[in-house]
Amino acid sequence: MIEIENLSKTFTLHNQGGAVLRVMEGAALRVAPGECVALTGASGAGKSTLMRMIYGNYRAASGRIRIGGLDIVQAAPREVIRLRRETLGYVSQFLRVLPRVPTLDVVAEPLRALGASQDAARDRAAELLKRLNIPAPLWQLSPTTFSGGEQQRVNIARGFAHPFPALLLDEPTASLDAANRAVVLSLIDEAKARGAAIIGIFHDEAARARVCDREIDVSAFAPKAAA
Repeated sequence: MIEIENLSKTFTLHNQGGAVLRVMEGAALRVAPGECVALTGASGAGKSTLMRMIYGNYRAASGRIRIGGLDIVQAAPREVIRLRRETLGYVSQFLRVLPRVPTLDVVAEPLRALGASQDAARDRAAELLKRLNIPAPLWQLSPTTFSGGEQQRVNIARGFAHPFPALLLDEPTASLDAANRAVVLSLIDEAKARGAAIIGIFHDEAARARVCDREIDVSAFAPKAAA
């Protein structure tokens, strides 16, 4: 479902005379349907960079990233947008939403974008919000007013509203108490059971051991020093 081949990434430092910084090369990874793979490595090793390239936020210098048959590296913007809407979900560490939109509609939005009725989308949103212990009186409020942990749970609910065939999870259990952490791990298990291919960053070692089938140390993709 997710295939990465010979991937490399550079950053151009325009405030330092256009110097080019090589940050990754030769990255390779495959994730099958129903599999969860953890990205590991020390801080700065490139876990978030790789995740952002997979989602299309960072452009790769070379190589291939195929999600459900579409090569993100070569795809047109409209193809990437469609992929994100239908195939590739992303639960980031930060909730970014329009102000004043009720929480229930924030969570329902991925389903509405795919043509689900308002009632069906809101029913699914309510199911997830209840499961993630967001009190019903808060559902008509904007999540921008919520605590960090509440926002994280809204973000998770939104990411799991549609049964994406592929999922990217960036610290999904961060800022969560034990009860909500258990709910998130159950949601990941259920996504795997329905065949989702998942890549995640988990600093929580117990959570990683619980849901991940294997680990990839991205330090192995660091550029080799010149001889």
